[in-house]
Amino acid sequence: MREVYFEKKGKILYLDNNATTAIAPEVIEAMQPYLWEHFGNPSSAYTISRCVRRAIEEARGQIAGLLGADADEIVFTSCGTESDNAALNSALEEYPERRHVITTAVEHPAVLNFARRLQGKGYRVTFLPVDPLGRLDPDQLKAAIDADTAVVSVMHANNETGVFFPIDEIGAFCRERGVLFHTDAVQSIGKVPVDLKKLPVDMLSLSGHKLHAPKGIGVLYLRKGVSFNPYVIGGHQEDGHRAGTENVASIVGLGRACALAGAHIAEEQTAVAALRDRLEHGLLQRCHDTRVNGDCEHRLPNTTNISFGYIEGEAILMKLDAAGICASSGSACSSGSDGPSHVLQAMAVPVEYIRGSVRFSLSRYTTADEIDQALAIIPRIIADLRLLSPWTPERGIACWGKSAD
Repeated sequence: MREVYFEKKGKILYLDNNATTAIAPEVIEAMQPYLWEHFGNPSSAYTISRCVRRAIEEARGQIAGLLGADADEIVFTSCGTESDNAALNSALEEYPERRHVITTAVEHPAVLNFARRLQGKGYRVTFLPVDPLGRLDPDQLKAAIDADTAVVSVMHANNETGVFFPIDEIGAFCRERGVLFHTDAVQSIGKVPVDLKKLPVDMLSLSGHKLHAPKGIGVLYLRKGVSFNPYVIGGHQEDGHRAGTENVASIVGLGRACALAGAHIAEEQTAVAALRDRLEHGLLQRCHDTRVNGDCEHRLPNTTNISFGYIEGEAILMKLDAAGICASSGSACSSGSDGPSHVLQAMAVPVEYIRGSVRFSLSRYTTADEIDQALAIIPRIIADLRLLSPWTPERGIACWGKSAD
């Protein structure tokens, strides 16, 4: 993987792969011919276009192979957000008489804000809670489903904590009740095995830039037999499921990225998880008043969400950035919001920890040397900020953003 450098700062330690990933060199290589040489419109009838159409279908097969799906169940979109929106919109159009939607309080904004907009249009939306470890109780979901429920949307793995939700149990119950089930699997695809021949999921969203493909390409999986009402209206592309001329180079890139992800899936479970644990344990040992947020047993292999008590997370991230370390306080799509993470709020993380949370997310390109460098730098940053903090376990917290008396 090409190393990236900050001007005057040296090499970047990139630990924010849940926000986006670097494009794999093999993916760039696969894309290049479709940016210049093979430029035909795949809907045209002549030879150079037929070549492009074959490349799209090959990529569709590669993606289906990673998901355990059939190629004709793969619909290309522009991103995970479009896939989420399209799935929910289709379900509501399919059952216009049903006015109830079920999701969770910790979804990505692509689902959460769509659901909130539905509330403004008169829909009844149930936002299921999670426990202090970020886990969802499937019995609460089962109790919430009624004859008016059109769709259930529950993410596969949380983007901030990495915690898995029991989508197999949820999907099976939804199928029994005749309710469509959608899952946002943007963070999990390519990191853990998924077999949609076995999982009772009707619709699933993924995004290319989370697994070393380019930004601007996503997929909506549609199980055979599930009726679909297109969200983007126009031409005949994607078998009428999504209009618009295909983003050919990015589709080819996503196909290659999915093939690579399948080949490296065991590495995600072992080597990446080991590096995650090395970082996590090192920070817990070297920084006092520190906690991990979420269920440490059932989470993505690359993700840890750590709260450094009595410090503002914004200050931590600024110091990390100055040191050339990339991390985040939560979803990149939530950046700029004034309050603490909605995920950690739903988990009832204590006030002295909630604003000092940092998400570190690794990839198969993360090295042991990078983790050791991070462990040499981050504890010093935390110690320096603690010296400046007006909040301590002894003095308590006066008010976030104001000095203690």
